[in-house]
Amino acid sequence: MNPLYIVLPVAFQLFTAVVLLFFWNKTNLQRGLSVAASITALALAAWLMAAVLQDGILVMQAGAWEAQFGISFVADAFSSTMVLLTSLAGLAVSIFSTSGIRSARVQLGFYPVFHLLLMGLNGAFLTGDIFNLYVWFEIIIIASFVLITLGGAKDQLEGSVKYVTMNLLASAIFLTAIAILYGLTGSLNMADLSIQVANIENRGLVNITALLFLVGFGIKSAIFPLYFWLPASYHTPPATISAIFGGLLTKVGVYAMIRVFTLIFIPDEFMLNLLIWIGGLSILSGGAGALLQNNIRRVFSYLIICHIGYMIAGLGLYTEVALVGAIFYLIHDIVVKTNLFLISGLIYKIKGSYNMKLLGGIYSSFPLLALMFAISFFSLIGIPPLSGFWAKLFLIEGSLDTGQYMVIAFITLGSFITLFVMAKMWLEIVWKKEGALPDKQSSTAYLAMPYAKRFALVFPIVLLSGALLFIGFGAEFILAVAKQIAAELKDPSAYLGAVLKRGTI
Repeated sequence: MNPLYIVLPVAFQLFTAVVLLFFWNKTNLQRGLSVAASITALALAAWLMAAVLQDGILVMQAGAWEAQFGISFVADAFSSTMVLLTSLAGLAVSIFSTSGIRSARVQLGFYPVFHLLLMGLNGAFLTGDIFNLYVWFEIIIIASFVLITLGGAKDQLEGSVKYVTMNLLASAIFLTAIAILYGLTGSLNMADLSIQVANIENRGLVNITALLFLVGFGIKSAIFPLYFWLPASYHTPPATISAIFGGLLTKVGVYAMIRVFTLIFIPDEFMLNLLIWIGGLSILSGGAGALLQNNIRRVFSYLIICHIGYMIAGLGLYTEVALVGAIFYLIHDIVVKTNLFLISGLIYKIKGSYNMKLLGGIYSSFPLLALMFAISFFSLIGIPPLSGFWAKLFLIEGSLDTGQYMVIAFITLGSFITLFVMAKMWLEIVWKKEGALPDKQSSTAYLAMPYAKRFALVFPIVLLSGALLFIGFGAEFILAVAKQIAAELKDPSAYLGAVLKRGTI
């Protein structure tokens, strides 16, 4: 495979964003182009992942510079999987947006910025250079800040201030950590850093640098106690935007944390225990926050924090089995959280409110939609054999292998909290009779929509629900990918050999 193809997912999203700029006032054309581009991007991502699974790790050295001096782009099992999930979520959101985003927001540049955000995400997953990772993070922040403020509503602006303040702080800490790391090693290439950091004698300074990376990525991942910005901001923009935020933005922080702490900073006992406790407290604090909410999107926002804890705890266990569980959960969580926020947007279109106390009657009026909701709700809880179940099973096995019974307690308690929260939501939204809605005509207005618009709202939820069923019932394939990723993370010799071209390191 030509190495240039590795950056096709990045270049194609940039090309799409530029093309869309030429059709600024042609909103319907922008919608069509975005969906067509998202379908193409998904095909490119699937092709890249198939090539990686068949041929092994693929590397492109930008400008033909050697790895230590130039910027490397690396497609391994982990990064190619993340690109594929980004493209799947991007396609679902793109289709939903054709009906879920008003023309006024489209004319403010929604689609070009949306594809720039996807470009930044793909770049962050494929880069093999730590400073280039920072650059992609900045592109993500800029694009997401524009999206969260698009339309200029008061609550959006209030949420955006908290969002951008914390993310700029995270970027400053991240950049400081990179500067220290460069001063210690004289390198920015992640494969080269893996070798050089292991040979640094001043372990105290190395550990401090590792903690800076943990804080920087931790803010972006919304881990305990750095999470408060997320539930204050993710519920403010339209559900279309919340879906891509909830599905992917925190996960790029988790990806970066897993990548850095398995490749560059191999955690010692203190760091592993710290990660376990951060993961556990994220589960508890996110779950506790979700218990107190009545707004659907605020519930989902707190559950993002709760379930990020599972992945961080899996990293803290640091066995191959636990990493399989963490990766499996990451795959599951991207799909299910994107779908849940899209579901919230559909509920709003039907009922005119996000407040559970005012909702109800979904099952009696829309039984097939209720079935679609049930797939995501039960997957999130982890009802066997749905997707969330298998990830927790491997996390528990990893906990037993290491004797970390406290992690099992955190996982069990988090699962019961999620069960309670989703059961409450199911009863309030689906089973309960019609609530005291502020707009009694909402259901009628939804049914009066043209069929194409209703299809655009429902089909992405069906698509992602199908993906969740595949992850659950086709767990054997997902498990094979997760095992390959975990094996490469635990033994990065193939990664180092591919990037540095020294054979197997």
